[in-house]
Amino acid sequence: MKNVLVDTDILINFLRGREKARAFLSSLINESVIYCSVITIAEIFAGMKEHEREKTTDLLDSLNIIDVTREIAEKAGTYKNSIKSHELELDDCFIAATAFARNAVIATGNGRHYPMNDIEKIIAAT
Repeated sequence: MKNVLVDTDILINFLRGREKARAFLSSLINESVIYCSVITIAEIFAGMKEHEREKTTDLLDSLNIIDVTREIAEKAGTYKNSIKSHELELDDCFIAATAFARNAVIATGNGRHYPMNDIEKIIAAT
């Protein structure tokens, strides 16, 4: 079994009923341990409408949620400091650092958000 950290965009597209995101997540169920960063939860709740709460909570409850630790925070800061790009967001650095700390592949539809060379990425059509 491989560890897969699912990025925010995949979960949002799943919640919006996009078939590609649903098929992608379904393909992971039997072969992977699926993780989600608490940063992703914050991003999802920042854009969630009240009528979406139950479906969102059900999805998040089915995932292994990873809290931010000091190790993850330090790695995120290192990413932000060492990758000189104005487009690199700190929240993406936290998500990438979580994948690094869990030795997980990051699954995303936005590969450009993760220019880090020390984590493996799956670019998923969502």
